[in-house]
Amino acid sequence: MPTPRTTTGPAEASGVSGAPVASVRTELLLLAVAIAGVSLSAPLIAATAAPALAIAFWRNAMAVGALTPVVLFRPRHRAELRGIGRRTALLAVAAGALLAVHFGVWLPSLQMTSVASSTALVTTTPIWTTLLLRLRGHRPPALVWAGTALAFLGVLTLTGVDLSLSPRALAGDGLALAGGVAAAGYVLLGAEVRRTVGTVAYTYICYTTTTVLLLAACLCGGVSLGGYSGETWLKLAVLTIAAQLLGHSLINRVVKGLGPSVTSTAILLETPGAALIAALWLGQEPPAVAYPALAVIMAGLALVIMGGRRDKAQA
Repeated sequence: MPTPRTTTGPAEASGVSGAPVASVRTELLLLAVAIAGVSLSAPLIAATAAPALAIAFWRNAMAVGALTPVVLFRPRHRAELRGIGRRTALLAVAAGALLAVHFGVWLPSLQMTSVASSTALVTTTPIWTTLLLRLRGHRPPALVWAGTALAFLGVLTLTGVDLSLSPRALAGDGLALAGGVAAAGYVLLGAEVRRTVGTVAYTYICYTTTTVLLLAACLCGGVSLGGYSGETWLKLAVLTIAAQLLGHSLINRVVKGLGPSVTSTAILLETPGAALIAALWLGQEPPAVAYPALAVIMAGLALVIMGGRRDKAQA
C-alpha cells in the first residue's frame, strides 16, 4: 500500500486537508454530527434486548438495505461501483472485514471484562492509527503524538484503570484491544479508498462485507437473529440511522479531507458523549470527571489538528 506521502499527502495523513478553511469547517461540523451519532451506540445497545452480535449484524444489514435503492436507482453511484478498480475494491472489502472484526470482538468483550476496561482499551484506536502511519513511512509531528496521548488520557480519566487478572477478564481485555487495532485499520483503509471513491459506493461495499461476515459469525455461533419485540426492532432501526448511517458513514465521508489522525482522535469523544447521552436518556448520572475528561479530549484533538497544520506548512 502506498505511503501517505505519495497518496494522501502529509496534510491528510496527519489530519488536515489542503482544502479551504470553509471546507474544513464543514468537515469538522459533519464530524461532530458523526460523533453524536456513534455516541448513541452504547446507550442504545444497552437498552436493546438482543444479542450483541445480532445487534452488530442488523445495524449493518439495515444500512445496506437503506443504501441499496440509492445505489441501484442513481446512475452516478451505479457507474462509480462499476468503475472501481480491483485493488480499490479489495481495500474496501478489507475495510469491511476489519469493521466486522471490530464489532465482533469488542461487543463480546463487554460481557467478559468491565465496561471501563473494555472502553479504555478499544479507544486506543488513534494510538494504533499514528503507529501504523509511522510504519507506512509518514512521520507524524510531535504535536500529533502529544495530542493523541492527551486525548487518550482524557478517556482513561473518565473510564479509570480497571484491569482484572482473571482469565475471562484478561481475554475480554485482549478482545477490546484487538477491536481498537481493527478500528485503526478500518479508518486508514477508508482514507485510502476515499481518495478516489465516493462515500456511498465505499460504504456500500464496506457495510455489505461487514454484514456477510457478521451473518456468518452469528450462524456459526448459534446467535438468534429474530423473534424480537417491536420495541427492539425500533431500537435497531434507530441505531442503524444514528450510529451507522449518520455515525460511521459521515466518518467515512470526512476521513478523506480531515485525514485518519484527526478522525480517529475525534472518535474518542464517543466515550464522554455516550456518558452524557446515557444521563439524559437512561437517567444514568455521569461521573463527576465526565466534563473535565471531555475538555482534555478536546484539547488533545486541538493539538492533533495544530500538528497537521504545521506539517502542511512545512511540506
